[in-house]
Amino acid sequence: MSDLKSLETKINTLIETCKRLAEENQSLNSERATLLEKNALAKTHIENMIKRLKILEEDQ
Repeated sequence: MSDLKSLETKINTLIETCKRLAEENQSLNSERATLLEKNALAKTHIENMIKRLKILEEDQ
């Protein structure tokens, strides 16, 4: 019976670990999506600055 209880404890620990990792994965995916959005916005800003600099350079 002791072996069965030990196995049950290990399975419960494994289940809790899986739940925790699933939550952490969800959080990291959300953070990744946010960072990708910020990266796209920064890229757009940089491209616009480059365009403005080229216009200024052409005017000189």
